[in-house]
Amino acid sequence: MPEFAFAIDADSPVPPFEQVRRQVTEAAASGALTAGTRLPPVRQLAEQLGLAANTVARTYRELESDGVIETRGRNGSFIAAGESPRQHAEMAAAEYAATVRRLGLADADALALVERALSAR
Repeated sequence: MPEFAFAIDADSPVPPFEQVRRQVTEAAASGALTAGTRLPPVRQLAEQLGLAANTVARTYRELESDGVIETRGRNGSFIAAGESPRQHAEMAAAEYAATVRRLGLADADALALVERALSAR
């Protein structure tokens, strides 16, 4: 198991599944959790954090969808090798920039859309 300690801030307006998702993503991006590091099983992490297993399972599904982790069946979930979350975000940003250029949006309008989307979370 990783030495990384997950924690939930009960006073935060950020939902618990999102807190865990951010912690794993940031730890993978910073190298605190390296590629191939096995994450705790869903039920174990849920118990440790005082969350429902479905909450942690949702987090793991989203992390897998984002390419941050990979699930290997009964062997567990691991930090994925390959693109870092930052590289993935940079590619998404480049795709977004190309799309807004193609649509003819002004830079200020495109940035305003991103700021609105980020503040909505």
